[in-house]
Amino acid sequence: MTAIRSLLFVAWLYLSMALFAVGLSPALLMPYRQAMWVIRNWARFIFFGLRWIAGVKVEFRGMEHLPTGASLIAGKHQSMLDVIAPFAVFPDNCFIMKKELLPLPFFGWFAWKTKMIAVDRSAHSKALKDMVRQARTRFAEGRQILIFPEGTRAPVGAPADYKPGIAALYRDLDCACTPMATNSGVHWPAHGFRRYPGTVVYEFLPAIPAGLKRAEFMAVLEERIEGASGALLAHHGSGA
Repeated sequence: MTAIRSLLFVAWLYLSMALFAVGLSPALLMPYRQAMWVIRNWARFIFFGLRWIAGVKVEFRGMEHLPTGASLIAGKHQSMLDVIAPFAVFPDNCFIMKKELLPLPFFGWFAWKTKMIAVDRSAHSKALKDMVRQARTRFAEGRQILIFPEGTRAPVGAPADYKPGIAALYRDLDCACTPMATNSGVHWPAHGFRRYPGTVVYEFLPAIPAGLKRAEFMAVLEERIEGASGALLAHHGSGA
């Protein structure tokens, strides 16, 4: 039954991309706020399908820690859902993404229109400088910049591997950083088509203040994200 429900949801996911991309493509010719509205409602459309087709609910916790103006958020990355879900709650989300995704229909088009930060990761140090430059511009526009410090989706239980990009942004933007934990990989794994019933939780944690030394910041960030994500996974494992 899980496999059938998962296949039906995957069909829902890709059909929704086509529906929103074609039906609401005029938004690409309008100011980016209209395109952002399309993405935000697409995210909610995905939540609906997840809940009623795959039996997966999405819950946000720690909303009192959710930043609203110009801010930096660092999140655990276990699932494609991690890229979609923040649009449902952030006022003006802007995430760091791979440049190779820009040509993709719908996803890439709207990412370009809404001025997401696209980075060519093969360029190494140049990519880091370009990411910081773009982030500085988006931050000045009052947007919420979301970065996944590990750089790519990691299966549940994989050792944490935090890259230097988050430290560069934290230092250059000279701002607090809000950690975001999740257990998304349990219900929407990093790989494969199966979706497992239950509740995906995104938990916003108290912000790490600006001004910490790089090593201290990275240690605190990893401890908070991994600790809170681990607690969510343990809660799932307990059957609670």
